[in-house]
Amino acid sequence: MKIFFLGTNGWYDSTAGSTPSILIDTVDSYIILDAGFGLAKAGEYIKKDKPVYLFLTHFHLDHICGLSALSKLPLKQSLTILSHKGLNKMLKTLFVHPYASPTKDLSFKIKTKELKEGSYNLPIKFECRKLAHIDLTFGYRLYLEDKIISYCSDTKPCINDLKLATGADILIHECGYNLQPPDDFWGHTDPEGAGKLAIEAGVKKLYLTHFGPNAFPTRAKRLEAQKRTRKIFKNSFSAFDDTMIEL
Repeated sequence: MKIFFLGTNGWYDSTAGSTPSILIDTVDSYIILDAGFGLAKAGEYIKKDKPVYLFLTHFHLDHICGLSALSKLPLKQSLTILSHKGLNKMLKTLFVHPYASPTKDLSFKIKTKELKEGSYNLPIKFECRKLAHIDLTFGYRLYLEDKIISYCSDTKPCINDLKLATGADILIHECGYNLQPPDDFWGHTDPEGAGKLAIEAGVKKLYLTHFGPNAFPTRAKRLEAQKRTRKIFKNSFSAFDDTMIEL
């Protein structure tokens, strides 16, 4: 199994990276996490006719703007898009003129599944839970090839964040803030918050992503975030666009 970070910025693209998207290449399928502009790179890694699943955490623009690049994906197989309630409405709003061509014009078929909190086996085994963000947002816990991959973005540390992360082999967690504000109504996390969560959850490795482009505008700033997180949890890493993990 390989995990490719295609986009690692929050909010907007910068010289530090594209908006968030991650590709997981497993024996049986391709799994994409979020559809920021990083999604445009996914076709470089999708080489086989395995099922493709796209999990959206929520519908803020930085997590769905890359849907405009779906036509770039070299798919012969269908693409299944999964997210919480409102997915179908969002897609019908987006994929219509003057915003975009209808999905029926794509060269491959789009399937959708709206999720409720809980456990699934579709045949991918996963769990999804609501996170602590300003708008409805799901985090995911994926059971893949005897490994647990947890993905939590966007959120401040919370009970469901912890439940999704507990015992994970890889926790991929957002790092939108440089410092956690005392009155955080948006719902994001700073390096120390991510490190404390990783310790409490007993994860094996933590990868920071969804970096706030103002707080972490350069590679050096991201490495500072990594250093801060490692003071709490040593197996912490800042992800960059094109970072690859092999399990």
